[in-house]
Amino acid sequence: MPMLLESEIALELIQSPLNYTGGKFKLLPQILPLFPKNIDIFVDLFCGGANVGVNVPSKTTILNDTNDNLTLLFSMFKNLGNDFLSLLDEIIDKYGLSQSSKYGYDYYNCDSNTGLAPYNKNKFLKLREDFNNSKDVGYYHYAMLYTLILYSFNNQIRFNSNGQFNLPVGKRDYNEKMQLKLQKFINRLKEKEYKFSNLDFREFDISTLNSNSFVYVDPPYLITCATYNEQGGWSEKDEKDLLKLLDNLHSNNIKFALSNVLRSKGKENSILINWVNKNSTKYRVINLNYDYNNSNYQTKNKDSVTEEVLIINY
Repeated sequence: MPMLLESEIALELIQSPLNYTGGKFKLLPQILPLFPKNIDIFVDLFCGGANVGVNVPSKTTILNDTNDNLTLLFSMFKNLGNDFLSLLDEIIDKYGLSQSSKYGYDYYNCDSNTGLAPYNKNKFLKLREDFNNSKDVGYYHYAMLYTLILYSFNNQIRFNSNGQFNLPVGKRDYNEKMQLKLQKFINRLKEKEYKFSNLDFREFDISTLNSNSFVYVDPPYLITCATYNEQGGWSEKDEKDLLKLLDNLHSNNIKFALSNVLRSKGKENSILINWVNKNSTKYRVINLNYDYNNSNYQTKNKDSVTEEVLIINY
């Protein structure tokens, strides 16, 4: 019986410990079977919470995102391993935040329906203030950030234009589900070679890639609104420059897959649609079936249906 290569061994699907807007975890069963086999270098060019990057078998994975808070967190998870969990406990104890997995909700005069926000609010705000005023950029600083994420609204990550974390306190805390999710994510990062970078996609050096490399591209969507696309975060110029990069990858015999939407809530991405039509003999458009949580994409009004696609060049 021939020996399976590492990249042919199916990985257990694990979920990112970051609830990053537009995360593709629920789409993985649809998109992963479409990816090439035997990948040497996998590039998650807009990694976000890295739901895709940590679930693709490859020899090396590069997690890239312009938000350095994300990639520095991932780097810390990998470098510290289980020591990070101890650091997290230390911060939770220091600020007196709830630990429902240890003591339950009654201990904090709260219940699971209304949540733990009344107990945690002032403690959370103190932690947020200390983090935003911190000049340190070491492990402790990013452990503070992850603690904020755990106790923030919907476990999300968001910064204002001044670079300050600005989400309010959430209903949940560092419960058993989050603990397991974080532990599995840390274990996955330590299992193989992961590299982290903070490059604008235009600065990514594709000369380091070869025909056995694969680039997954999940950019901000031009016609939808999300936290990552606030304050003019993604423009028509960005969209056009990205499509030029994909054409360049194709010209260099490098496989790619692009996640995007062609139409959403009565809008259409004419730049992307025109590009797809122009390259219909080179690229294949695969329609995906998925409703995002906390969104109203599929409604009785057909104009509101979101047409999510995966575009591939192989």
